[in-house]
Amino acid sequence: MAFASSSAAIASLYKICSGSRSVLFYELQPVANRCVALTSGPFRSRFSSLSKEQKEKLANGPDLADFVDGSVSDKVGLSENTTLKQTKVPRVRLPRWLKTEIPVGKNYHKIKRNLRDLKLHTVCEEAKCPNIGECWGGGEHGLATATIMVMGDTCTRGCRFCSVKTARRPPTLDPDEPVNTARAIVSWGLDYVVLTSVDRDDIPDGGASHFAQTVKEIKKSKSSILVECLTPDFQGDRVCIETVVDSGLDVYAHNMETVEELQPFVRDRRANYNQSLAVLKYAKLYKPSLITKTSLMLGLGEKDDEIMKTMEDLRKIDVDCITVGQYMQPTKRHLKVKEYVSPEKFKHWEDIGKSLGFAYTASGPLVRSSYKAGEFFLKNLLKKRQDSTDEGMKT
Repeated sequence: MAFASSSAAIASLYKICSGSRSVLFYELQPVANRCVALTSGPFRSRFSSLSKEQKEKLANGPDLADFVDGSVSDKVGLSENTTLKQTKVPRVRLPRWLKTEIPVGKNYHKIKRNLRDLKLHTVCEEAKCPNIGECWGGGEHGLATATIMVMGDTCTRGCRFCSVKTARRPPTLDPDEPVNTARAIVSWGLDYVVLTSVDRDDIPDGGASHFAQTVKEIKKSKSSILVECLTPDFQGDRVCIETVVDSGLDVYAHNMETVEELQPFVRDRRANYNQSLAVLKYAKLYKPSLITKTSLMLGLGEKDDEIMKTMEDLRKIDVDCITVGQYMQPTKRHLKVKEYVSPEKFKHWEDIGKSLGFAYTASGPLVRSSYKAGEFFLKNLLKKRQDSTDEGMKT
C-alpha cells in the first residue's frame, strides 16, 4: 500500500491509533515522521520506477490498519502453493579438540581463594579462558602462571568479542592494588606473571602509572619473577608507553586481536589496526632490547591473505613473539564464531611464523595471548638474553 502523500499517511495513523486507544501526540509523532520519510526522497523515486502492474498490486493491497488489527494473512500476496519457512542459522558446533577438562588441583584452588581475599581479578576468569586449570596448576613444565587484571574488572570500551564488564565511568582505582597484587603473586610461588588490564579511557594517563607501580612492587618483592605486561593501546600516547616500559617489565605485549579488515566489526571504535601497530613499534624503538609480543584470534571470518599480511606487518616492526588462537564466543550477546579452525591449519600458521622470523610462534586452538607454553619459552629466551648480556659486559 502506497500513500499518495505524507499528509494522507499521517491522517491514516491518527485514525488507526485513535480507534484503539487515546494517543498522545508525542507518541505518534515519530511514527508520522517515518511515514513522511517513506513518501519522499529515494523511496518516492523507487516507487515511481515500479511497473504499472506492481503499482496496482500495492494500491489494492492491505493498508496499515489491516496490519494493526491483525486481519492480514501471513500469506498475503503469495500463491496458495507457497509455504513460508523460518530458517534458523545453526550455531557452529564445538569440535572435540576444543573440549577441555574441568580445572582442579590444590594450586588452582589456592590461587582462586587468595584472589577473593585480596579482591583481585584475573583475565583467566573474566575471559573464561579454557587453559585456566593448566596455567594455575603448573602444567607439564611445572611453571605456574596467572594473568592478573589490574585497574578493576570494568572496562570503558565495548569490544564485541570480550566478556569483561563495561561502563563509561568505572569505579576509581584501588590504591592498594599494586601492593596486594605483588603480595599474592609472591605467596603463590609463581615464576612468570602476566599483568593485563581493562581500558581506562576515563583516566588521564589511561592507568599507565598504576600499571607501572604494580610491576615495581612485584619486582621489589621478588626480583626473579618475570613480568609480562599485556597493555591497552593508551590511545597511542607515547608517554604512557614509556611509563610502562620503564617500570622494569620483561615483556611488552599488546594484542592486535584480528586482521585489519575486521577491526571495525570486532573491536571498539576507539581501537584500530594502525594504532596497535604504532604501540608495538614505539615500545621496541624506545627500548630495542625489550621483547615485544602480540596475539591474533582466528575464526571470525578472516581470510588467509589477510592473516599473512598482518603477520608480515608485525615482523616489519620487529615484534618478537606472536600467539594465534581460536576465537570462542563467551556469551550469546557476543560475536558468533564463523569457523572452528582445524589444528592442522594452526600448525600451518606456526610454520609461517617461524619462516617470517618470529622468535616464538604459539599457534593452536587453545592458545591464548598469555599462553602457558609460550611463557615457558619466554622464560628461557629471557635467560639466554641475560646471559649473553652478562658475557658482553665481561668482555
